[in-house]
Amino acid sequence: MDPAASPHAADHDAPIAAFFDLDKTILARSSTLAFSRHFYQGGLINRRAVVRSAYAQFVYHLGGADHEQMEKMRAYLSAIVTGWEVQTVKDIVAEALHHVVDPLVFAEAVTLIAQHRAAGHDIVIVSSSGQEVVEPIGELLGADRVIATRMSIEDGRFTGVIDFYSYGQNKVTAVEELADTRGYDLSQCYAYSDSITDLPLLNSVGHPYAVNPDRALRRIAGERGWPVLRFTRPTAVDAHENRTVNRPVLTVAVCAGAAMALLWAVRRGRGTNSPTTVESIEKAARSHLLDLLPARAGHS
Repeated sequence: MDPAASPHAADHDAPIAAFFDLDKTILARSSTLAFSRHFYQGGLINRRAVVRSAYAQFVYHLGGADHEQMEKMRAYLSAIVTGWEVQTVKDIVAEALHHVVDPLVFAEAVTLIAQHRAAGHDIVIVSSSGQEVVEPIGELLGADRVIATRMSIEDGRFTGVIDFYSYGQNKVTAVEELADTRGYDLSQCYAYSDSITDLPLLNSVGHPYAVNPDRALRRIAGERGWPVLRFTRPTAVDAHENRTVNRPVLTVAVCAGAAMALLWAVRRGRGTNSPTTVESIEKAARSHLLDLLPARAGHS
């Protein structure tokens, strides 16, 4: 779909939905990792976790996320949230929502969502990120519904067990269940994603679109004649709100930049003891980035 052209409503009465992946489709980066600094300030994670998140953002930005990376991310996030108070997470997300999310939203995505809305289509965000993060973002963007990962909760805390992982074929199962409930004709529905891991979702609708696709999805889109959209302009949802970049924001940006510089140097072969594997690069990056992050009292 040309983002400048409005989608046309189908010539029947069945409701139509536009299903949007969130990370790197609507937002320019991972929604979950984007809150890492605020989780750190709220005492939920330590400095090393912030650095790891910054590095993960960098890797994610370079190459997207394949199945192996998504599984590693799932295991990492599942372990790190174990024991967190659910209400604390909700409070942190609510407080930081506009500051974190607004500048990350692609202007082209906002336009496309508005076009679907004008055509009478439901807007559904389908994300592998946690429900506590995705639901407020969906509300901010005016989505009708969200499908997101759900964690098990006991006594107001996350247990670390994933009740529903919104990923791969699981996304399709949830979309089909929603279609049954809402009466969607999926052959008339739209789906947008950047990742090959969402191929099942894209296959499930009549109008699939690749947005900023990774290499594998770009190849398949070309083979199947799917439209490819390029979203390049992150913009604040509320463009009139003034913002300043404070030191913690700048610190995370510097961390990501330092990681990029480090990996560039490694790839160029600088030095005689340069790391040669992803694991050793990550280890070296964390060591350098930790020196850039200011300490928080009572945490290491």
